[in-house]
Order: sequence, then structure tokens, then C-alpha cells
Amino acid sequence: MPYYRRVGDVPRKRHTQHRDAAGALYAEELMGEEGFSSDSSLLYHVGLPSAVVDASPWTPGDLTTAMNRPLLPRHLALHTLFEEQEWKAVDPVTGRRLVLGNADVRISYVVAGETSPLYRNAVGDECVYVESGQGEVETVFGTLPVAGGEYVVLPRATTHRWVPGGDEPLRCYVIEANSHIRPPARYLSRYGQFLEQAPYCERDLRGPGDPLVVEDTDVEVLVKHRDSRGGIGGTRYVVPTHPFDVVGWDGCLYPYTFAVADFEPITGRVHQPPPVHQVFEADNLVICNFVPRKVDYHPLSVPVPYYHSNVDSDEVMFYCGGSYAARKGSGIGQGSVSLHPGGHSHGPQPGAVERSLGVQEVDELAVMVDTFRPLELGEGGLAADDGRYAWTWAGRGPDGPVDPRA
Repeated sequence: MPYYRRVGDVPRKRHTQHRDAAGALYAEELMGEEGFSSDSSLLYHVGLPSAVVDASPWTPGDLTTAMNRPLLPRHLALHTLFEEQEWKAVDPVTGRRLVLGNADVRISYVVAGETSPLYRNAVGDECVYVESGQGEVETVFGTLPVAGGEYVVLPRATTHRWVPGGDEPLRCYVIEANSHIRPPARYLSRYGQFLEQAPYCERDLRGPGDPLVVEDTDVEVLVKHRDSRGGIGGTRYVVPTHPFDVVGWDGCLYPYTFAVADFEPITGRVHQPPPVHQVFEADNLVICNFVPRKVDYHPLSVPVPYYHSNVDSDEVMFYCGGSYAARKGSGIGQGSVSLHPGGHSHGPQPGAVERSLGVQEVDELAVMVDTFRPLELGEGGLAADDGRYAWTWAGRGPDGPVDPRA
């Protein structure tokens, strides 16, 4: 995080005695990145944050993946993954279905109406785009209200739980990195402040409110973590005092939300390349968003993207609002994901270029993840694959003519 916050009751000097009204000493915890060499926060607990009274193995869902073979662009219809009323018994953590993954990132989707267990991802940061619905994310730092159209960024090892609210489910597109997710370095000064040319700034980021102080005992926490063989495992801990026992904290590392509507798009006379739409970065991947905006104003401009080959990356686009003109005629719509793998040229569907000429603005809304290692298909991705998208540019495939609307 690029700026400092102080919330609740903290002592004037760090690493000094801090006691409650009865004289009991609070437990100071440093939560930091890169071995004391990067951003951190100090949290003051009523109980001991390291205390555990029981532990057992926990399997964090089906994380198996299959190669994209033969190498094809794919359309994954995520809204088909959950039945009409199934979401009422699904929570936003254990109900996730893996769509795509590699050694750097896992992309999942979930439609949920149940409160999740207490959960801590010790593998990497999470960036969750809330497609629709509302609720809260309760964290060891405090509570974050969340609603459709917002990103929720949760630093590695932040204990939290999701609490859906209202009559509609939370639809969440989950990007789990094996590293830290941060604003792009080119948006920041050498001291960490957002620069004037950045498409968003500190005012747009919303951190937790007042600390939660919960007094429950013998509480279960699910922890996803790395295993000794280079994979991902899980442990179910029972802790003697509730993790939400923090009376105050300060520092530059904490969860926050960012509304996609607060992203100010960068436009030009001719079509701008995807990096102008970037919102976050992590190791071996970037996250971009395409928002409603005025488009190119050169008299001969072509507003839709040009054809391009992803030489170094796989491109994953999640279509979450509006109308994406370049994909018209492909079968892609709200809740779809397109996968365009490295080594495969892609671009507008037939007729899209001609239809775009003279257009002055677009209402599209999409979240894009570019990875720099090949992605494989998770069980959710395999289940949601429409099997037709690769042939829509030609209008026919190995079995004859293709109707993408079928």
C-alpha cells in the first residue's frame, strides 16, 4: 500500500508496552512483507496471535488443472457453473471453482449466499472482483463493506471472512496470486505516492473502519498454504481466542476496496494499447480493467482493438458489464471469460471493425488478467467451456458451420 493509516488504540511508540485499562499487556504483531524489508503494519491483540489448540489437514477444493491442448482460444461461460438456487448454500471461500491457473495465479469463480468460514490465504495476495451483490468482508484489521463493481484486495495471511448481504448472491471473480498484488510501479513516485498521470489515487482506496473486537473462544480458521513439495495445501486450526481481537493497528499494509467506476480511463486520438488500462500488477501477471469511456478521435480511427499475437502472455478477459463490441457474434456475454493463449493471434470478430467506425464512446466493462506463463484449465474452466469459440472467426470448425449463439 502506498500510504500510512492508523486505526484504533495504538501506543505512541512502536515496540513499547501497551496495556488495557486493567493493566493487561496487549500482544504486538508485525505483519510485513519481504522479510522486514517492505510494507508492514503493527496490530495489537487482546490474545496471543500465535496460539493454537488443535490442527488438522484441510483440502482447499479441487486445484487440479489440465493443459490447454490442443492450443485454442476458449470461451468459458461462468454463469453456467452454479444452479439457480444453489448459491444459498455456498460460501465465497470454500465454494470457489477453479477456472484457470498456473504457477503464479489461480482464477476462480463463485456465486454465494452463505457466510464463509474464517480464512487466511498464506500463499499470496487475493484480488476479488465483485461482479454483483453486496455484503461485508470482516478482517483482522476491521470491516470492509463490499458491493458489485468493486475490487477487494486482501494481503497475504490476512485472516478474514465474507458475509453476503441482501436477497441476491455475491458473484465473485477471484484472482489469487502466489505473490503480492500492488499498484503498477509506473503509477507511483519513488516514495510510493500516486503520480498525477495515474488513473486512480489514494482517495479512491477505502480501508477498513474501526477494529472488530470479538471475544469468542476455540474458533476454527482455515489456512491455505504452500506445502513442502511446491504445491498448495491446507490446515484447519482451532485457536483459543478469536482472531478479530485487535484493538488498534497502524502501518502501510492492510486490505482495501477500489471501485472500478473510480478508474479514470486514458484515451487518445488512435486506439490505445492494453497497458493504459492496467490497475494492478503481481509477479508474472498484470490486471487491467476496460471501463466505459470516450474512444479514439482521429478522423480515420478504428475504435476496436487491432489483431494481435500474445507472444509472451496468455490473455484472460472477464466480461462483467455493458457490451463488448469487439466480441459481438462470438457468443460471449455477461459472465463470460475469453482465454487467448500466447502464440495465437486474436482480435475483433468478423464485422466488428466496420461496425465500430464512427463510434465515439463504448459502455464495455471487463477485467483482464495477462499472465507470462501458460495457463491451464481448472475443473470449473473445463465445465464452462462452450467448445465453439475457437471457430467463430472462420464461421466453421472440424464439424462444419458454427453458430456461436447455440
